[in-house]
Amino acid sequence: MSHDQSKAYLVGAGIGSLAAAAFMIRDGNVPGGNIVIFEAGSRLGGSLDASGDAAQGYSMRGGRMFTTENYECTWDLFKSIPSLAQTGKSVYDETIDFNDKYHSHSQARLVDKRRARVPVTSMGFSMRDRMELLKLANADEHELNDSRITDWLSPSFFETNFWFMWSTTFAFLPWHSAVEFKRYLHRFMLEFSRIETLAGVKRTVYNQYDSLVRPLQKWLEEQGVKFNTGCTVTGVEHQYANGQFVVTGLRCLHDGVTDHYPVGDDDWVVIQNGSMTDDSSAGSMTAPPAKHDKAHSNGWSLWQNLAEGRPDFGNPQAFNQCIAQSCWESFTVTLKSSYFFDQMSNFSQNQPGTGGLVTFKDSNWLMSIVLAHQPHFIDQPRDVQVFWGYGLYPDRVGNFVSKPMDDCDGREILKELCGHLRFDPDTVADAICIPSRMPYITSMFMPRTRSDRPPPVPKDSKNLAFVSQFVEIADDVVFTVEYSVRAAQTAVYSLLSIERGIPPVTPHDKSFAARFDALIKAFE
Repeated sequence: MSHDQSKAYLVGAGIGSLAAAAFMIRDGNVPGGNIVIFEAGSRLGGSLDASGDAAQGYSMRGGRMFTTENYECTWDLFKSIPSLAQTGKSVYDETIDFNDKYHSHSQARLVDKRRARVPVTSMGFSMRDRMELLKLANADEHELNDSRITDWLSPSFFETNFWFMWSTTFAFLPWHSAVEFKRYLHRFMLEFSRIETLAGVKRTVYNQYDSLVRPLQKWLEEQGVKFNTGCTVTGVEHQYANGQFVVTGLRCLHDGVTDHYPVGDDDWVVIQNGSMTDDSSAGSMTAPPAKHDKAHSNGWSLWQNLAEGRPDFGNPQAFNQCIAQSCWESFTVTLKSSYFFDQMSNFSQNQPGTGGLVTFKDSNWLMSIVLAHQPHFIDQPRDVQVFWGYGLYPDRVGNFVSKPMDDCDGREILKELCGHLRFDPDTVADAICIPSRMPYITSMFMPRTRSDRPPPVPKDSKNLAFVSQFVEIADDVVFTVEYSVRAAQTAVYSLLSIERGIPPVTPHDKSFAARFDALIKAFE
């Protein structure tokens, strides 16, 4: 089917929208020049961000882990996107080549208050823990509904080695959704038996902005896609025709001027509904991040307006009502010498890029750090090192700094880190630490009913689709790049009636070998 005259308007320039544009071009034969992407910020990539330099310090809000056994739609996409660095290779190819050289096998996944590497010879389960975990994993989602993890598991479970490793690997907290926790147990069953080494984890060559967003943006630009940055979509005009919801226009605010984009009968609109990094704020070595709240929020309003009185469009209030339960804080550290990295390599017995997360299990903040392979930024000088970390409980007073993490500047975060490692403060004397507070970062994990998330193309929608972490895709898991890409592929294939099959979720939880390995691990 020809779409030469159809236009596509994509709201938000996160990985979901960028992937949607790529699928429209690659699989729907939509001319790139017919696609417009609106972005309120100045850069593309959304939550896949990275910025800064060696002089002022690098910064990124998050770091993502990948697997080759999962992430089916992500790799389907990036097999088509050329590498920026390797002629004749795709982003997928260069990622596989990189991980063939650098294998994850953590020797220091957990560290205790004695500054000792915890030998994880057991998950730490009691028989009660095992039975409760099995019951949750086998429960029907309708039974779980909007319950929390704590509704199914006893307090002792949250003191096990397994919980410390699983929760910090995937950012689960006890009050999060039991449905999402169950989905992770099934989707990542292969990781259950190797969670202490993170042996299944794959990394991109650099941070995800440099490794995924930049090559995808370049490819889209070469196809003629138009990017309107600094442009906020403030309203969606619509009508109902033959019982269908039809978008007829978009209202935008660009440099203080209101613009209007008419949407024709054969055009499409794709909206990123909700934002896990909305209202993020950055601190410095001398100032903590600002504490933004719902009064500052802009990333949810479009979805809230569309969902008002339309249950088929979901319920954003299920996700953004309690910042205290969805907020945590990350930090990026730039070093001008190798001293800290050398000390960490000696302590952890891992070279950078091979260890994954180091979690301080007795930390009041539940702090973790990861030393990626260097350079981690594409323009990073050879004599500069960068690492990233986070705390899942930023409202708790530190062990070595007598204030909550979200009241700390970069200097104080480094003091807390050195305290847990028993490193002399001189180890980070030349460091620049930039903290980032993210009030909605785990909002997609909040307890919810199935109807709180709309499908990528809502019922009775003619030309409107949603792509984000806040749509409903059976069997897959949120808080992953894969979820956004799968949502984009699902939405585009539905809107454009593309017959090519979407890569299915690989049912590792149905594998006898994977289930047997997980069972053995649970009883160690």
